[in-house]
Amino acid sequence: MRGKRVTIRTLDVGGDKNLPYLGQIKEDNPFLGCRGIRFSLQAEDMFRLHLRAVLRASAYGKAQLLLPMVSSVEEVRQAREIFEEEKNALRRRQIPFDEELPLGVMVETVAACLMADAFSKVADFFSLGTNDLTQYVLGVDRGNARVAQLYSYFHPALLRLIRRVLSVARENNIPVSICGEAAADTALTPVLLAFGLKKFSVAPVALLPVRKAISLWTQEEAAAVTEKAMALETEEEVRQFLLKQEKK
Repeated sequence: MRGKRVTIRTLDVGGDKNLPYLGQIKEDNPFLGCRGIRFSLQAEDMFRLHLRAVLRASAYGKAQLLLPMVSSVEEVRQAREIFEEEKNALRRRQIPFDEELPLGVMVETVAACLMADAFSKVADFFSLGTNDLTQYVLGVDRGNARVAQLYSYFHPALLRLIRRVLSVARENNIPVSICGEAAADTALTPVLLAFGLKKFSVAPVALLPVRKAISLWTQEEAAAVTEKAMALETEEEVRQFLLKQEKK
């Protein structure tokens, strides 16, 4: 990566990401079950192995660790405690690693959004995971065709939460990136820019369109469009308005 930092997410299983060989118990509602950091803290030996591997690799290139599906500060504190224990174990063995390796959290639950100020005290960076966040905010199973039309990242409730997280992060000097479908939709680009977002994580196919969209907006233009969009009250109104404003 030519000296750039690589983000490594800790094991993110559960929901729509299942690994049969882990012997996971079938759950009635896997999206609300034992997934992400919840699974890692229960499978602590595996979690420690993963942390050790990333720490050792960090001696050869810049990296940062990302904890998924976080919903409480306690989870981050527990993960950080294990993280520090593994650092100490490597120090005792005189194995080199990056002493300043950042530890961040995925902001993809409503709890994480509302507690962003508290998370800013225990995390080095945030990553807004818009796919799961949209699902949890709207109470919509994105894999269910019967309610698929209700799943939309243009919903005012979601945009208000994203704005709040970015505001809190800015106040506390916490770097924030965004990933998921919302990050790659150029109709939403001016809103994200107006909110203060500076880091977009998108699939390779979306890289050039998003980069172009960012270059087409001044901060003043983005702010003006966003002010009007945030005054709207329905998903349909927001989506139609932003699609009309989209620059090609």
